[in-house]
Amino acid sequence: MPDAITPAQVSALRSRTGVGIMDCKRALEEAGGNVDKAADLLRERGIARAAARAERVTAEGAVGSYIHLGGRIGVLLELNCETDFVARTPEFLELVKDLAMQVAAAHPTYVDAGSVPEAVLEHEREVLTNFTRSEGKPEASLLKIVEGRLKTFFKEQCLLQQEYIKDPKLTVADRIRQTQAKVGENIVVKRFSRFEVGEK
Repeated sequence: MPDAITPAQVSALRSRTGVGIMDCKRALEEAGGNVDKAADLLRERGIARAAARAERVTAEGAVGSYIHLGGRIGVLLELNCETDFVARTPEFLELVKDLAMQVAAAHPTYVDAGSVPEAVLEHEREVLTNFTRSEGKPEASLLKIVEGRLKTFFKEQCLLQQEYIKDPKLTVADRIRQTQAKVGENIVVKRFSRFEVGEK
């Protein structure tokens, strides 16, 4: 019979994932007490639940701001959820602040890959194709190499694909899914604007 799950294990998993006590306990039991495996299980379930919620309407939310470097950088960000109740929760408001800080620090241009205009994508593909060709890569592998490099572009320019500044093991999308798992609602970044003194 496996050892009983200890409160310390539950607490460690809960602080790492932000998931409720009973869900943490069940995941630890399933993972035989291994916190890493339990965290993976919870993450998989959170992603599955988030995917199921993705089509639900997000008409509530909040606009958050973040000012950095003594007023030299400022961000406004609109984050949407399904209900006004969730929009007022500490978890949701913390996420708004964290995402605004992310925009200030990492300077994304778009919300996600789907919001990059087609003309920008075509231009980027053309530049990457010409650069890859100039490296002497074989024509047969150009497309594959360019698509791989385009993923790097998305990771740099798209907020949801970026590494999360507070935990580089996560993407920003992962960070949003963590809050979705806590509050039980779909959460969507609607838009953001970043301002920097002297920037055109």
